[in-house]
Amino acid sequence: MGLIMFRSVQRLRFPPFEHASVNPQGIPIVEVIVESEQEAPPAFSIGQDDNWKVEWRSTKADDDFPTLECEISRFPFDFITKSRSGWYIEPDPLHSLARKAIRPAVLIIILSLLIHSLEPSLVASGLLSESFAGSYRIGPLDYPKLLFFSFPLFAVPIILRIVANLRDIRRQNRYISKPLEDIVTSTEIKSNNLELWLKQSPVDVMLQRARIQVGMIVPEREKVLEALEREEGRQSSPGMSTSLPDRRITSGEELGTGVGEAIPLAVAHQRLLLLEPLRVMASGEWIGLAGETGRLNLPGPSDIWPGSIYSALIAIHWELVIEAVRDDGTRMKWVKPILIPERGGLVPIPTMPVRSGRTESADQLG
Repeated sequence: MGLIMFRSVQRLRFPPFEHASVNPQGIPIVEVIVESEQEAPPAFSIGQDDNWKVEWRSTKADDDFPTLECEISRFPFDFITKSRSGWYIEPDPLHSLARKAIRPAVLIIILSLLIHSLEPSLVASGLLSESFAGSYRIGPLDYPKLLFFSFPLFAVPIILRIVANLRDIRRQNRYISKPLEDIVTSTEIKSNNLELWLKQSPVDVMLQRARIQVGMIVPEREKVLEALEREEGRQSSPGMSTSLPDRRITSGEELGTGVGEAIPLAVAHQRLLLLEPLRVMASGEWIGLAGETGRLNLPGPSDIWPGSIYSALIAIHWELVIEAVRDDGTRMKWVKPILIPERGGLVPIPTMPVRSGRTESADQLG
């Protein structure tokens, strides 16, 4: 007697790493009929067909999509549990400051070169002082005087990034030499809220606030290419870059974005100590933990999301996040996956909440 295979339709247009500079309509939407030994979840839809989109529903008579076999699970896959569970170090705030400083620094350089090219007319009209005009000769070459003022400003973001990476590496090595014990909690799901009991926490950290959040895990590159009927090694699909070699380190690397771009520098360790952001994510409000004891009620997102469900293309992941500060001043996050039961009769969510794929700016909506 053969196995019963359940069939459902998955439609997906997932935001790439640099989604802010991409037109969603220029990226093909993945549409497949999924066959699995596990039954599909109740139907849900997030986003619009002309924008970032995810939909999982039952099949219809006129569905003419490629068939894809994949596993469906109500529990997170091993790589998700390993990469999104435990203590993580917050990236240095200088990373975000450095990224914000790049654009004005480049504009200043361009403006300096433009003024240098127009110097004769600007000096003749009295709009530019002769003390700023001309060049300095160093060896066989002449360098515009304005560059000696603008180039140090251009170097500021680079210096900030170097300092931030060095501080991140120092904090990671300090954590590796003296890791923290996990927080012991007890949770109970009540409608769209989470009842939380804090039973035990490390003595050398101060818990600050907590929330629950839900989002989507990056789809598996191999399955995306199979669904789009493309082959690895040939021209990549729009929104995807060439796959990087060697082992998998982050989900972003599977899309060819590169670890150096996806996160600040991470040290060699059995797991990453810098939490990769969920590019698609919604969250409840932060609830303060300072001085709180007993039962805490953590509200869920304003929109009602599906329960926990995992497949190669669409994976809805829920987690508890607690922010804390260590005795040495290191800002930390403790993350624990939580399982939300299935929810039927969901109202479509009109807009997919997209965020930056960069760790230092992950809290910014895209």
